[in-house]
Amino acid sequence: MDNFLKTVEEINGILNGFIWGPYMLVFFLLVGSMFTIRTGFFQITQFKSWMEVTILSVFKDRKVRRTDDKHSISQFQSLCTALAATIGTGNIAGVATAIALGGPGAVFWMWLSAFVGMMTNYAENTLGIKYRYRNERGDWIGGAMIYIERGLHCKWLAVIFSIFCFLASFGIGNMTQANSIASGLKDSFGVPTWVTAVVIMFFVALVIVGGIKRIASVTEKIVPFMAIFYIVGGLVVIIANIGAVPAAFAMIFREAFNFQAAGSGVLGYGIAVAMKRGISRGVFSNEAGLGSSVMVHSASDVEEPVVQGMWGVFEVFADTIVVCTITCLTILTSGVYDLEGYLNAIAAGGENAVVSGTTLTASAFATVIPHGDKLVAIAIMMFAFSTILGWSYYGERAVEYLFGIKGILPYKVFFVIVIFFGCTGSLALVWDIADTLNGFMSVPNLIAVTLLSGEVVEMTKTYLKKKQFS
Repeated sequence: MDNFLKTVEEINGILNGFIWGPYMLVFFLLVGSMFTIRTGFFQITQFKSWMEVTILSVFKDRKVRRTDDKHSISQFQSLCTALAATIGTGNIAGVATAIALGGPGAVFWMWLSAFVGMMTNYAENTLGIKYRYRNERGDWIGGAMIYIERGLHCKWLAVIFSIFCFLASFGIGNMTQANSIASGLKDSFGVPTWVTAVVIMFFVALVIVGGIKRIASVTEKIVPFMAIFYIVGGLVVIIANIGAVPAAFAMIFREAFNFQAAGSGVLGYGIAVAMKRGISRGVFSNEAGLGSSVMVHSASDVEEPVVQGMWGVFEVFADTIVVCTITCLTILTSGVYDLEGYLNAIAAGGENAVVSGTTLTASAFATVIPHGDKLVAIAIMMFAFSTILGWSYYGERAVEYLFGIKGILPYKVFFVIVIFFGCTGSLALVWDIADTLNGFMSVPNLIAVTLLSGEVVEMTKTYLKKKQFS
């Protein structure tokens, strides 16, 4: 058994090295850059427009918050459900780990991946609305597999995407998140892992049995609260150390272009390491390019594809530019991060010598906020629970595509059962495999959005012309 697990670990290491390696990370950036250039830097030139159409419209237009279509969810609900899946442990532990292992310069590359990733997510969601359809129950069905099949007419590639999504839903969308919750409650409050498992199983089952309408109803209440809860806590730490903010930004930009790696003369993380950690954590956090969130965006009652695309732009902005930046500034301004100390630890003992991302973030909060470590534990639990809900829907869509409606109920039952093993088991290998499966969703999706890019550009031009003369 040990030999088998070792073989699996070695194979996964090779696959993971490819999917999160330099060639694929460059592919992520190139696709996002292509859409950025071909749409005239839409995320900048149309900033006012997409802010007005998305988050600002929530306070002005009831139709954005609510829908009368019993088979759809509102635009705001689609955003919250998408953010429920993307705002997770990656925003807290993932960002901190990127800084610990890639240096402060990783943050710059994380920002860059988010900047171009806004337009990748825009393209995904625009195509998602264009090619979606209603199933026999009247529900909207959309996603990367749909525009791969109907846009590219390449069903076998759509099947591959769906298989990766189905498998990833149990790993990155279930077991790893459940494990984060159980570990957090055990370490901070002494709650037995099996008790956490039973409670999570009950509440997840209660929500997902009601389908996307109930998931969206829950996430629209949880996501704004948990985001504000974490952002306010982070801002308290940053404001308390406001004098250190300029130095933090200087460190980010300096280390982003440091060509000297640790152990090769002058200590430094090296630009290659910073790029890899920053871009991969950015993609892991906001999922732009993976084709995941488009499944829930396609369930929106919106009629104009470009409008839903703009919700995709805001999704990446909120997840990475806002929440992840709060995390990194909290760490860099609080004094818990010692650049030279981390470099020496890596040079002497490798990555395992570095403190975990969760511990680093918790320590940063605790420098200013009493019991700040417990606040971080609570935030991780909230983020992880919402991620489980969001990914349950992604897996459901993949199952329906592969096996039809008859496969949905067995999937939901198994999804709930797997939570128990996530809470109570040791998941080092599962984390690694989940990371690989998550990344492999991007291959068929990035191929599709690239080949269908002309349609996205054309829809964008048509929309802007209409807006200009309206």
